[in-house]
Amino acid sequence: MRSQIIDWIRGFYDFSSKGGADAYESDLVWWTMGLLAALIGASFVVWLISRFILIQVMHAVAGKSKTEWDDHLMHNKVFKGLALLVPLMFMEYFLSIVFFNYPDVLNSLVKVSQVLIILAVMVIVNRVFNAIRDIMLDVESFKDKPIQSYAQILKILFSGILIIVMFSVLTGKSPIFFLTSLGALSAILLLIFRDTILGFVGSIQLAANDMIRIGDWITMERYGADGDVEEINLATVKVRNFDRTITTIPTYSFISDSFINWRGMEESDGRRIKRAMKIQVSSVRFASPELIQDLKKIALLEDFIATRQTEIQKYNEDHGFVGDKAINGRQQTNLGLFRKYIHYYLARKNEINNEMTLMVRQLEPTEYGVPLEIYCFSMSKEWAIYEGVVADIFDHLFAVLEMFELAAYERPTGKDLKESMNK
Repeated sequence: MRSQIIDWIRGFYDFSSKGGADAYESDLVWWTMGLLAALIGASFVVWLISRFILIQVMHAVAGKSKTEWDDHLMHNKVFKGLALLVPLMFMEYFLSIVFFNYPDVLNSLVKVSQVLIILAVMVIVNRVFNAIRDIMLDVESFKDKPIQSYAQILKILFSGILIIVMFSVLTGKSPIFFLTSLGALSAILLLIFRDTILGFVGSIQLAANDMIRIGDWITMERYGADGDVEEINLATVKVRNFDRTITTIPTYSFISDSFINWRGMEESDGRRIKRAMKIQVSSVRFASPELIQDLKKIALLEDFIATRQTEIQKYNEDHGFVGDKAINGRQQTNLGLFRKYIHYYLARKNEINNEMTLMVRQLEPTEYGVPLEIYCFSMSKEWAIYEGVVADIFDHLFAVLEMFELAAYERPTGKDLKESMNK
C-alpha cells in the first residue's frame, strides 16, 4: 500500500520536465502534513469504531450473558484498553506512508508509537490480571486466599518485562543487554524493592502454611490489631478492628513476629472460658453440720452431699477416725463443696458444651487468695453472646459464694482502712 500511495502522489507531477520534479520536491512538506492530518483523523475514526464495538456492544453482550467473567472484564475496563490499542497500531502501521520521504523523523515517530503500544499493552495486561483476581475471588474456595498478592506479583513481573522491551525499542539494543545490566544493579534494586521482595516472600509463606485467610480474626499486639482480616496484598495486610478502625500491617511481619489467629476457635465446637475467681484463704474451713444441712437444700448438691457423707462416715469408722481422732479423718470443706457446685451448675447450663472439657480446678494459692479457675467451652462463639455467658456465670457464683461461708479476696481500700481505724 505504501508504494501505491507514493505512486498516486507522484502521478500529480510531470517528471519529464525539471519544473515537475522541483514542484514535487517543494510540495512534499504539504503532502506530508496533509497525510498526517488524514492519519490523525482516520485514527480517531478507528478509535470511535473500536470503542463502540469493544465497549458498547460488549457491554450489552455482558449484560445479557449469565456468566460473571465478562462482567469483571467490563468492570476492570479491559475492553476500554483494547479500544485504545487498535488506533495506536493503526497509526504505527501508516506512519511509514506519511513520512516516506523523511526516514529520520519516521524512525523516531515509529519508536514513540511502539512505546505507546507497549504502554497500552501494559495497561491491558494489568487490567486482565485485576479481572482474573476478581473472578477467582468469586469462587468460594479462593475467597480466603491471598489472591491480591499473587495478582500484584504477576503485574510487577509482566510490567518489568514490558519496561525492558520499551527501553530496547527506544535504544535499539537487545533486551538481554538490559537484563545483564540489572545484575550489576541488583544491590540497588534490592534496596529499592526491599519491601516488595519481603512482601512477596511473606505472601508465599502465608499461603503455603495457611497462616491467615481473609475473614480470619487475628490479634497482633505489636500493631494494636484485633479484628478481621479484610485484605491480603503484596505489601500489607488490612485488618478491620472491632472498634471499626483499620490497621495495616506489613505482610512480612506475620512471618517475623508472633500473632494470634482465632480461626481454630471459630472452627471448633465451642469457645473456651478460662477465668478464675480468687477466694479469701481465711474463709476456707471444714463444713459444719449446720452448713451441710443448709447446702443439702440445694438441688444440685443434695444427692452428692448425701452420698459423700455416707462414704466419709464409713471410711472414718473403718479407720478409727472418730471422737477425738475425727480431725485426722476425711471431712468436707466449704471450698470443696463450692467447687463441686460450680461443676454441677456448669454441666446443667445449656450455654456450655458438655462434649468438650469441663473442669473446675484450684490453682496455687498466692498473696491474693486461692484462685478457683473455671475451664470450659461455651456453645456460642460469637463475641457478644460469649461475654454474656461468662458474665452470667460469674454473676451467679459471686451471688451464691456467701451461702458456702466463703469470701472473695478483695484488696483493702481507703474506706476499709478508715473503718478499721475507727473501731
